[in-house]
Amino acid sequence: MTTGRTRVWHAGRPIHLAAQLSAFRRGSGDPTWWTGDGAGFARAAQTPDGAGVLHLLCRPGIAAVEAEAWGPAAQWLLDSVPDLLGAGDDPSGFRAVHAPVGDAWHRFAHYRVPRSRLVLDALVPAIIEQKVTGQEAFAGYRRLVRRFGEPAPGPFGDRLVVPPTAHGWASIPSWEFLRAQVDPARSRAVVAAAQVAGRLEQIPDLTPVQARRRLRAVPGVGVWTAAEVAQRALGDADAVSFGDFHVAKDIGWALTGRPVDDAGLAGLLEPYRGHRFRVQQLLALAGHRRARRGPRMPPRRHLPVGPTRRR
Repeated sequence: MTTGRTRVWHAGRPIHLAAQLSAFRRGSGDPTWWTGDGAGFARAAQTPDGAGVLHLLCRPGIAAVEAEAWGPAAQWLLDSVPDLLGAGDDPSGFRAVHAPVGDAWHRFAHYRVPRSRLVLDALVPAIIEQKVTGQEAFAGYRRLVRRFGEPAPGPFGDRLVVPPTAHGWASIPSWEFLRAQVDPARSRAVVAAAQVAGRLEQIPDLTPVQARRRLRAVPGVGVWTAAEVAQRALGDADAVSFGDFHVAKDIGWALTGRPVDDAGLAGLLEPYRGHRFRVQQLLALAGHRRARRGPRMPPRRHLPVGPTRRR
């Protein structure tokens, strides 16, 4: 096995990698993600220092995390481990006022909101996931990464693909997005984000309000998409997913026994202000999802028409 750069990080609390990193996986076939025996995870990413792969190993209930990284971004990825595993998250003011939240917090008291500092890495798949089924979004992202990404450095090159660079995303032809079932509205938003990637990657150093404002300035990025980025790239424990098809219904069902809309969700989560995403994620980790009824929505078909000029 090719040897990369290594470090051991002592978290001071038990680390459960599956719970900690689940939000970064984009479907079971995500080509940027690998999991081994449940204790080891690897992920390929584009960083400010270029492409890299980070492998993490931590036995359940143990506080020490063994990290190894490869590629030009190896050191950047190793330096990111504490934030990725929630070292910057402070849950000290969090109090459960609903029994299901208290039970979830008891089970997952080790969970901390991650902070990857990789804005485009979180933003592009979130845009692709707008207003479509998860099945359709994951398949489209998977196709585009495999088609336009690059083989991962190190020993995971036969398993992982590094996503495209900002220039790579901006250069994907419109018909290739269509072949991946990504409609023009979403593909234009991906390209618009990629074209201002430099400004977007400065967002982790801004205040939450400034970060949201800069994200929302990208055409096609709304409240839901900005929250999805804040949850993963910025470590924002309050970035609840308003506008999601399932989140309000699932949390309403968990806390009141019936689904609610976004207005109802806002009321339910008001006592948790500052920690509203923490509640969302804890309930999801604990499996609080209402029963899905009815047939699945079939994936839509966007037929490519050949080369066209972008507007």
